Amino acid sequence: MTQSITNNKQLDPKIDRAISDLVGSLTDPVICHKGQEERPPEWLRNSITLERLIMNLAAQKGDTPTGTDAEAAWYLSTASLESPFDEQWTRIYCYVFTQVYERWRIKESGYSVPVDIKVDKLNDYDMSHLRRLKDWIYQTRIKARQEKDTSERKQRKEEEVKKKREEQPVLFDF
Repeated sequence: MTQSITNNKQLDPKIDRAISDLVGSLTDPVICHKGQEERPPEWLRNSITLERLIMNLAAQKGDTPTGTDAEAAWYLSTASLESPFDEQWTRIYCYVFTQVYERWRIKESGYSVPVDIKVDKLNDYDMSHLRRLKDWIYQTRIKARQEKDTSERKQRKEEEVKKKREEQPVLFDF
């Protein structure tokens, strides 16, 4: 009996983390370039959510969690509004756009990525930059979730203290 209780205590942080990651896949903010507060189009928002869920499943199986192609495509889309990309980032952006659009487009639409901007493969150097971007997006998303959770807990605690003060009778009125 004691051993099962101990085992449950050891599993609780893992379970809490898994639940937090699952909920985060659905509710975490979509990271965009500084100063850009636009929401992605609905099809891309759905793609981001689905790719986050897929990444979450892979992380549960032992893979290292990271940002997704759809998140990178949206981030790069908002970054491109600030200043034009150089050749390397244009290639990376076209690659993630190709990956996301070809994966999530409605096949019956008859549309596909135009040949002149389609990028099916990146060299190792460009791929390393994309991986760093996706890692940064993931870490930023997790940080935003933790900050939100902390502020919500703090607000709940303050409300509880206020409620206790209101319920407790005043012993001395000066």
